[in-house]
Amino acid sequence: MEEIGTVETSILNGIGTISFSHPQSNSLPGTLLQLLAKTITSLGEDEKVKVIILKSFGEKVFCAGASFDELIAISDIKSGELFFSGFAKVINACRLCPKLIIGRVQGKAVGGGVGIASATDYCFATTNASVKLSELAVGIGPFVVGPAVQRKIGLSAMSELAINASEWRSAEWAMKKGLYTEIYDTNAEMDVAIQTLATKLSLSNPEAMSALKKVFWEGTENWDTLLSSRASISGKLVLSDFTREAILAFKSR
Repeated sequence: MEEIGTVETSILNGIGTISFSHPQSNSLPGTLLQLLAKTITSLGEDEKVKVIILKSFGEKVFCAGASFDELIAISDIKSGELFFSGFAKVINACRLCPKLIIGRVQGKAVGGGVGIASATDYCFATTNASVKLSELAVGIGPFVVGPAVQRKIGLSAMSELAINASEWRSAEWAMKKGLYTEIYDTNAEMDVAIQTLATKLSLSNPEAMSALKKVFWEGTENWDTLLSSRASISGKLVLSDFTREAILAFKSR
């Protein structure tokens, strides 16, 4: 596995699977974010694909969010905006994809990982899949992923995660709030349920599913602009002395 991480795809019986990985708890550096967004768009345009499963490798962590190594290396506003726009591109790729996207969250989701789970259309998880929006704890804030999380669980629950940034919320909490649709005790049980639903959807009317997807995402037509402006906020904040010190302290734990 390369240090920059990987994005792998497979297509079987109309089911397209996208799997991402990174050695550091499936964190997402900029190159991996760009590749993930392009891959989602590509499978969305592939006529052989009727439904998409979005997942990560490993057992314990779904996605640790932004790469701290890359965050601390950002030296100017333009670089900061470019990095955070990577998360915006992944979320918008999910939003604009004409295929329904099933999320598979096998473990903890942090920051951008919560945003990616929120951008799926139907999200499965295990009881180990606790969530945390840790951005404020390192001096930033969940500005880019916030709209996706808020759309899924509402402003009140999103605010709870964003404000109490150092505390985990359980998978049961996330399901109750609407982030997860179903949760299972084991990966094996979850995968059986995912395969069952994906198979049903692969045999459903593609036009009907595409039309439904547009209905589900009504009111987000301004997100290209909105998420770009949010990336600018984060790109500026990551340059502050407060944020740099907070990230270094977090990394040294």
